[in-house]
Amino acid sequence: MTHRNRFCLTAALLLTVLPCSLWPQPKLARTPPMGWNSWDSFGTSVTEAEVKANADYMAKHLAKFGWQYIVVDIQWSEPNPQTHGYRPNAQLVMDAYGRLMPAPNRFPSASDGRGFQPLAAYVHHLGLKFGIHILRGIPRRAVDANLPIFGSDRKAADVANRKAICPWNTDMYGVDTSLPGGQAYYDAIVQLYASWGVDFIKADDMFGFGPNGDHSSEIEALSRSIAKSGRPIVLSLSPGTSAVNQAAFIAQHAQMWRISGDFWDRWADLKRQFPNFTKWNPYVKPGSWPDGDMLPLGRIGIRAERGDPRMSLLTHDEQRTLITLWSVARSPLMFGGNLPDNDPFTLSLIANAEVLAVDQKAAASKELFTHGNQVAWVAEMTGSPAKYLAVFNIGDADEAVHVDWADLGLPPACQVRDLWAGKDLGASPASRTFQLAAHASAFVKVSPNK
Repeated sequence: MTHRNRFCLTAALLLTVLPCSLWPQPKLARTPPMGWNSWDSFGTSVTEAEVKANADYMAKHLAKFGWQYIVVDIQWSEPNPQTHGYRPNAQLVMDAYGRLMPAPNRFPSASDGRGFQPLAAYVHHLGLKFGIHILRGIPRRAVDANLPIFGSDRKAADVANRKAICPWNTDMYGVDTSLPGGQAYYDAIVQLYASWGVDFIKADDMFGFGPNGDHSSEIEALSRSIAKSGRPIVLSLSPGTSAVNQAAFIAQHAQMWRISGDFWDRWADLKRQFPNFTKWNPYVKPGSWPDGDMLPLGRIGIRAERGDPRMSLLTHDEQRTLITLWSVARSPLMFGGNLPDNDPFTLSLIANAEVLAVDQKAAASKELFTHGNQVAWVAEMTGSPAKYLAVFNIGDADEAVHVDWADLGLPPACQVRDLWAGKDLGASPASRTFQLAAHASAFVKVSPNK
């Protein structure tokens, strides 16, 4: 036997005996994922044409800045979804094994059982990546019909956990992964997604509430199925958790996870994210990204769950504060507005290479201080003596925020560059005071004099 054949045989034997969680896997999401998600604009009702229009815009205007994921959010299998909420006991398109399929009237290329493969191919042809939303569990309609589970001798009713249900959507039952066929169900749906070319899964209702709210077994089962699929699929968990004590477990199984409930274009929502990012900051690392949620910027609410069609209700200062905070905290960036409707200001928020570089390339970041309504964060880059300073006024009146360079670990003689303006501000000995309007921010690079 040659050395090559002996190596291959050894590898094959290892794969048959090692548990999936120990299989060698590529490290995914080395930087915070950046993309577009259909939810803030189209809610439950996005169409194939709208997905393609956003993909085309991203490829043309944003890919060069690192934006790459196009994600179809919830209810893509429902032929007749409703806006401003969910239809109880909704009709869903499924295959013979109870696996949800895209509704062909909304996604014409999915007809004849092709699923999302044609749409994923379209997105991939643009040089981008394709993602979908899924809701935890198995369709109730599949359970009622007791459909077979692909790759198993069990049926849907054998694995359904009828107590572990979503409190805000009636589509699914939970899956009891301790029962024969439970893991097989997750294997079956992920195998299907992988065959379509899916690169990103946003798994919802993974952080539950109440006596039946521990869904850790289903998180682990879905993660295991992704590993077994052989396709590098990024896993994002929703709808939000405050359980910092579960950070190690979550990070073991997912690449990003929500740290709050749904985030909308309201200052109150944005203000609440400051302590959330501080709390989760110790767990930020490549492949593990606490997620502040989608960016409700640009034109949103076209057919959304909340509100009517509008440009983001956040002021321009608040929108810059949002992007500054997400970037310095190194959160994933998932744009929620309809990209083709972007105005020049909205585009300037998501096409600033110097600001986005902090989100994507910083080696460390942390809150520097919170003094009343004044907040400061600092980030650093590997191999650079410069520090990236973000200062915020979260109050409702003007504030003067003062920062000493010594508190950044820098010498007195420093140069300052405004990242948003892309402009050098010159020397600023020992410190700087930032005059900030209510809800405004500043984002600067502070470099020691050479």
